[in-house]
Amino acid sequence: MEPTPDHIEPLPVAPQPARPPLGLGPVSLLRDVAISIALAVILIVFIYQPVKVEGTSMMPGLTDQERIFVNKYEYKLGPNNIHRGDLVVFHYPKDPRESYIKRVVGIPGDSVQIVYGQVYVNLQKLDEPYVLDAYRDRDSMDLQVVPPDDYFVLGDHRNSSSDSRSWGFVGREGIYGKAVLVYWPLTKIGRVH
Repeated sequence: MEPTPDHIEPLPVAPQPARPPLGLGPVSLLRDVAISIALAVILIVFIYQPVKVEGTSMMPGLTDQERIFVNKYEYKLGPNNIHRGDLVVFHYPKDPRESYIKRVVGIPGDSVQIVYGQVYVNLQKLDEPYVLDAYRDRDSMDLQVVPPDDYFVLGDHRNSSSDSRSWGFVGREGIYGKAVLVYWPLTKIGRVH
């Protein structure tokens, strides 16, 4: 008798190999932990560096004892990638063993002048929403032109900041990072402004 078209013989099924139980074994767990640690070390050593803010010169944006991450890689991409308004971390020009964090106000070639606490860059009044009126001093500074490969930096808490007004420009070679993220305290976690 010939099979009808709708009659199909089942094919023999090959036995399936036993699957290992799902879950983490000790070897895979150790491997995953080792990979995570290696990635964290690479990020911290080559790209991001944790830094503790000491002092009040960057208030209200950054306060004393806050912990931030600094991107050490961003400024290695090219000579013209430091911009006005960036929060930079650099070796203090008078003692390179110390690091400071300040805001870039003048870039190479800019003229910077301060009149009764108001900053003028290239003869234009600088809009500084990050400086509270209570933190602005009323001092003046004669016009200065920022030399090539140098930067003029100021703290946001102007009447409590040691910055370019008192010790001069910061050389490009001394700037090693850009402040990018507050990670402690948890209530302030987020991007640095």
